[in-house]
Amino acid sequence: MSAESASNAHSSPDACAGTPPRVSPPFDSSAHFVAWVRGAAPYIHAFRGKTFVVGFDGEVAAGAAAQSLAYDCNLLAALGIRLVLVHGARPQIDAEMMRRGLAPRFHNGLRVTDPATLECVKTAMAVTRFEVEALLSQGLPNTPMAGGYMRVTGGNFITARPVGVFDGVDYQYTGTVRKVIADEINADLDQQNVVLITPLGMSPTGEIFNLAMEEVAEAVAIAVKAEKLVYLCDAPGLIDRDGRLLDSVTADEAQRHLDTAGGLTEDMHFYLPCAIRAVRRGVGRCHLIDRDRDGALLLEFFTPAGVGTVVSRDPLFRVREAHGDDVGPLVALISPMEADGTLVRRGRELLEREIDRFTVVEHDGMLVACAALYPFTDDNAAELACLAVAPEYRRAGLGEQLLARIERRARLERLERLFVLTTRTAHWFREHGFSETGPEALPRQKRELYNLQRRSKVFVKVL
Repeated sequence: MSAESASNAHSSPDACAGTPPRVSPPFDSSAHFVAWVRGAAPYIHAFRGKTFVVGFDGEVAAGAAAQSLAYDCNLLAALGIRLVLVHGARPQIDAEMMRRGLAPRFHNGLRVTDPATLECVKTAMAVTRFEVEALLSQGLPNTPMAGGYMRVTGGNFITARPVGVFDGVDYQYTGTVRKVIADEINADLDQQNVVLITPLGMSPTGEIFNLAMEEVAEAVAIAVKAEKLVYLCDAPGLIDRDGRLLDSVTADEAQRHLDTAGGLTEDMHFYLPCAIRAVRRGVGRCHLIDRDRDGALLLEFFTPAGVGTVVSRDPLFRVREAHGDDVGPLVALISPMEADGTLVRRGRELLEREIDRFTVVEHDGMLVACAALYPFTDDNAAELACLAVAPEYRRAGLGEQLLARIERRARLERLERLFVLTTRTAHWFREHGFSETGPEALPRQKRELYNLQRRSKVFVKVL
């Protein structure tokens, strides 16, 4: 949706050895690929140098998704993202216990780790870690990891203590995180290493404790001040009562869902509380993503809509007044609409002069919508101009939020009427309280600039 400006816009070489041969895709495929890469570029710039903590359980480590996860982690690292991976091994531990004739024991979803179970835990964790490390170390030609060697490191980063006795049950060697040695993890990340953490913790007395993967990932993300904490889980994300995926929730909304909704999957029951605590304690975002969806990490991070649920402390959409740093993003946002004639063209210099007239909407730090207010105080009126929303966000109610904010600004300036010129979105303005009128109802200064060739429709709303 859009409204017009308040100002007059007319003021093959052969492949090298070991390099896969280049195959030209069909034209349509090429166009989509170029559009996707260009669309992903802002996210690549935003995430370079940021720390992501990715937690995944043994089902992922041992399943068909493990290979794809290794490919995607390799790409994330190549793009300059600092990666910490935390793996689990619950099914592997259960299998090792069965092999030894032992029965797994759980209480409130947490494994009771006696001395015999601890031996199974150590064996299963070690094997799983080596298998994950082997996947991350691939580099075969004609694969996504060709030429992309990843240095994988680990260490005794986690100090643990025993869970103790709850409900009369002694958890023995089941532990909880006591401390994360964040400086050492960051030192490895500074050297462009990928840090792989196994959820075992050591106590100052030299004991080994079995830890929950999700708790370790949460504690590490908080300690290293991660931009993102990611859980690969057994659901597409958080689902509401009508079976719809919630693409984003605040921590408070997630807590209410946890307390009242019910019907959470096993993974979501454990991961969602960790996500809530993490964002409340400084982690930028927590993402709950389907572990069985191929390429889910890439789709979540490098496409506007994403594929999972994002948990954040505050709402992802933020309406605010524009400032000088927004000129470049504004140009990028409105240029396509200027090109197709939806908006009147305006130059960068004009935007720089008039930036204080704009209100913008950010989504996860990216500018996705804007509107401007141009007052005509002599006529007690103002123009709503350049109302523009990025195509992928036009069902998110951002136009309504911007309209409400612009109306508030106009009322604060004691203006009585808000008018808009539009060629494409007449019905939207009618639905939001505007009435159609003619150019003669415009303030004199604006009427003199009215472009007869565009034949824009004029709508007015009494404030």
